[in-house]
Amino acid sequence: MDFTLSEEQLMIQQAAKDFAQNELLPEVIERDDAQKFPAEQVKSMGELGFLGMMVDEKYGGSGLDTLSYVLVMEELSKVDASASVVVSVNNSLVCWGLETFGSENQKQKYLTRLASGEIIGAFCLSEPEAGSDATSQKTTAIDKGDHYVINGTKNWITNGGTAEVYLVIAQTDVEKGHKGINALIVEKGMEGFEIGPKENKLGIRGSDTHSLLFNDVKVPKENRIGEDGFGFKFAMKTLAGGRIGIAAQALGIATGAYELAKKYSKERKAFGTEIANHQAIAFKLADMHTKIQAARHLVYQAACDKDNGNDYTLSGAMAKLYASEVAMETAVEAVQIHGGNGFVKDYHVERMMRDAKITQIYEGTSEIQKIVISRSILKD
Repeated sequence: MDFTLSEEQLMIQQAAKDFAQNELLPEVIERDDAQKFPAEQVKSMGELGFLGMMVDEKYGGSGLDTLSYVLVMEELSKVDASASVVVSVNNSLVCWGLETFGSENQKQKYLTRLASGEIIGAFCLSEPEAGSDATSQKTTAIDKGDHYVINGTKNWITNGGTAEVYLVIAQTDVEKGHKGINALIVEKGMEGFEIGPKENKLGIRGSDTHSLLFNDVKVPKENRIGEDGFGFKFAMKTLAGGRIGIAAQALGIATGAYELAKKYSKERKAFGTEIANHQAIAFKLADMHTKIQAARHLVYQAACDKDNGNDYTLSGAMAKLYASEVAMETAVEAVQIHGGNGFVKDYHVERMMRDAKITQIYEGTSEIQKIVISRSILKD
């Protein structure tokens, strides 16, 4: 495959790189320490068009391809994964789902504001007893004729406290199993809708992660996405694209950690020479670079599959699985190359190591990706 970037893609990549260095890097350590949501930076990303990159321009988006989105995710994630996950969720899980499956009224009412960055959204699937097993939804949406009544709890919701629009997956008909699940648009401020405490997390601490509580929340039937019972299929199709965004995030974390480790190895001296001249360190860097390049090709392949209208279920799962493993491995090795300084916050790599771990968990754990991959390769 030829992954030569177009002039436009190179410009977008450079814009994201400049933004990451100039706007995200300053105070990134302080935001991580304080678990501070990067509100000003998110607003700026909206103004740059990063929050609705793949949305048609008629709905306020940038009308760009998936590969351009991946390039932006990678550059932002090199510096601040807490900021990049906002871009991933708003683009992949919220805007894409609404544009692809939403009604024209829903697009005009919600998508235009989400794509322009005026507001951000959240995708609400996970529950206390329904993480990887997404079919076991305990949150209910009971059909009351012209509206649904939602009751239940959602866990680990990115943008949970800062979003204005929430795509909520809930069970309407238990007897139908996953075919009785619906996807509903819930607005912040609806009566009975509460935002729980912010999670105190290992990594991506600047990301706004909350539990959500629904107590007899009335949602108009016009807020249902797709036909009755389409919710589970909506969630799975949306997550398939979301994996590409998280794969790009993992790629960015890995690349950022590798670049810092390489730079440090050329500056730090031991036994009379820069540590890059010691084979033990040079070989680590060689392995890191090779694996990152392999991960990049998998991520770009998945993005191109999506852009070309091909089935990207397999390529997206492979990209997410491998890139997340490379992110974790590379970040750990970056800490090792930094030695004692790697344990110090000022050198950034300890944060990257903490941030890398979540890429193996959210939007489908590594184990779930292996299920997706194995099913794909064995079905023929």
